[in-house]
Amino acid sequence: MMDNNSEAALSEFLDRHEYDDAEAALFTIVRAAFLAGWRAAGGEGPQAERVFRVFGGPENNFRNQ
Repeated sequence: MMDNNSEAALSEFLDRHEYDDAEAALFTIVRAAFLAGWRAAGGEGPQAERVFRVFGGPENNFRNQ
């Protein structure tokens, strides 16, 4: 168990943007390793998909239907 000083230092570190950067880098590495294993086992890679859809655009104009 950590003492109060080390807990406070850890909490301060977790609140910094450096931690967010490190966490993002680790996630990228873990995801790449998982995908490499997935593909090696015969799985297909992820397919490009639309992240979001804008409603009310010209292709979705409900008034013209």
